[in-house]
Amino acid sequence: MSDKQIGHEIGQALGANLTRRSLFALGGAAAVTGALAACGSNTGREPVATGGASGGGSGATLNQWYHQYGEAGTQQAVEKYAAAYKDATVKVSWKPGDYDQSTAASLLTDAGPDVFEYGNGPTIDMIKGGQVVDLTDLIGDAKSDFNQSILERMTYDGKTYAIPQVVDMQLLVYRKSMLDKAGIAPPQTIDELIAAAKKLTQGNVKGLFLGNDGGAGLMGGPMLWSAGLDYLTKDNQFGFDDPRAATALGKLREMWDAKVLLLGAPKDWFDASALTAGLTAMQFTGLWTFPDIKKGLGDDFGVLPWPALDGSGKASVPVGAYGSCVSAKSKDVEAAKKFAKWLWIDQTAYQLDFATAYGFHIPSRTSLISQASTLKSGQAADAAKLATDVGHAQSPILWTPKCATAFGDAMNRIVKEGADPAGEIAKVKAVADPELKRVLA
Repeated sequence: MSDKQIGHEIGQALGANLTRRSLFALGGAAAVTGALAACGSNTGREPVATGGASGGGSGATLNQWYHQYGEAGTQQAVEKYAAAYKDATVKVSWKPGDYDQSTAASLLTDAGPDVFEYGNGPTIDMIKGGQVVDLTDLIGDAKSDFNQSILERMTYDGKTYAIPQVVDMQLLVYRKSMLDKAGIAPPQTIDELIAAAKKLTQGNVKGLFLGNDGGAGLMGGPMLWSAGLDYLTKDNQFGFDDPRAATALGKLREMWDAKVLLLGAPKDWFDASALTAGLTAMQFTGLWTFPDIKKGLGDDFGVLPWPALDGSGKASVPVGAYGSCVSAKSKDVEAAKKFAKWLWIDQTAYQLDFATAYGFHIPSRTSLISQASTLKSGQAADAAKLATDVGHAQSPILWTPKCATAFGDAMNRIVKEGADPAGEIAKVKAVADPELKRVLA
């Protein structure tokens, strides 16, 4: 399925209930399936630019672009931020449709933005093509205050090209009462998870929900991380040509064969209704579902990271963020940089507002998490801690769409068809190796 097709399908499935920011967080799944290159902002519709409020500043005039967030009040908020800036006039453009594609194309022209957001930061091709500006100097002493996995994802060759705006995440959510009734402790390893899912599968209730495709589109990255591996090694070589990767990916097929996975939910993994309706005891889903879970279950749920494969593996939660970037074609690069720093480094009150007042998200600055009333206690506080402690960027900057497509195809064959994981990994490597050579040249 293409990026446009999957974006359109997801949008149709959830309609107005799917926020644009939570759609971004589908980037983890998309990277696995090859459906979306960096974020989930594609909808299959042509982009239509809409004007926004302008700042009242003097001096330079800057054009700032956002994709269309679904949360009520978000557009008005970013227009308010822009209007408060006094050192330039900032014109906000709010862009529905295929934001990623239209923005990438605009960077090749003189008609693009000065400051713009992009999912997980700019692509490697934008960076190597000189289309975006190095922002390392803007971040300065604040570097240690950002979610480190996110900041690393926006950094290449020691230079940071985007400032993280707000963090979204995915994690394992479970029904406390169901586990308690079955005498099951929250699982800490993949085998414990499988055993729990088997015991919790009773009648019309399945033990685990990883999406209606059995996790083929969502769980590739978390399964690699569970084995202590990654898409790429630290020196940017193919990272999972390893027997442990084959073992880990094969666990998803083991779950499929054991018939413990919910496969026919009315809505997919990014909606909490399967969990709240009692169709499953455990679900891998997004932080944005917490208000619905709380409404449906009260405190009858707990949160976990995706478990480690074993003692040599790692637990994880996928995290992603839009990053604020500066175009190299800006007519006033220094003015654009100054505004980006003002908004995303200096104005912590605006940063906190953007993360918590329009949907359920985490500030990208760890020092702001304790100030977020939505994250102070309970499951939300636990989730925010997981994002900081074991958060893992959805995919590395050098994992290109071509690599992602090959991996997504392999995951579908492994999970749905029972293909040999080692053989499928070899096919992905055959695609990824020349891609890595290309982008590193």
